[in-house]
Amino acid sequence: MAKLRVNCFGLSLDGYGAGPEQSLENPLGVGGLALHEWVFPTRTFRAMHRGTSQLIDQGEAAIGIDDDFAARGMANIGAWILGRNMFGPIRGAWPDEKWKGWWGDNPPYQTDVFVLTHHARDPITMEGGTTFYFVTDGIEAGLKRAMGAAKGKDVRLGGGVATIQEYLRARLVDELHLAISPVLLGSGEALLRDINLKSLGFECLEHVPSSKATHVVLARR
Repeated sequence: MAKLRVNCFGLSLDGYGAGPEQSLENPLGVGGLALHEWVFPTRTFRAMHRGTSQLIDQGEAAIGIDDDFAARGMANIGAWILGRNMFGPIRGAWPDEKWKGWWGDNPPYQTDVFVLTHHARDPITMEGGTTFYFVTDGIEAGLKRAMGAAKGKDVRLGGGVATIQEYLRARLVDELHLAISPVLLGSGEALLRDINLKSLGFECLEHVPSSKATHVVLARR
């Protein structure tokens, strides 16, 4: 049966999934990039973002534990769901049609992506097989559309924090992979604030340390 999965979600030691003050200059909030230092060097990340990310250096691509989890996060994904904040820094009504995401003309998704928003917008077809659809009638409608588009494959829930919390509270997330980085943000968006994973039926299936993160995989019974 197809699942709704959260994969490769960066978390600080003090529980934050993003830093404060998201902006065009700080897409993940102030300090938020530090949560993802484990994935930037991996072979999987570089293959996904080749030519589109300034975060890729010229060194040798990393393999090993971190790359294994990054690759697992992309396996059997037929569609994505993103919250409005994950798509961009614009708030409220769309001022125009210019903003098409953080990722340039060829986003890394290469599937249909369903963006949750309160403000309607026409779909955007990008290079590489990515089409952004804008869903205005709630998280369950977004999941239904994404599952239909995935055609039997899993749907990946990309975030951000508030969107993941909504799906967790609605008991719609089947699997949750957290990559806990050894950094402290001090403030920002706390992923598990007022979330009781045990009462929601989650149990820990894996906890695997690497040199840059500890990977924790939880699944709902």
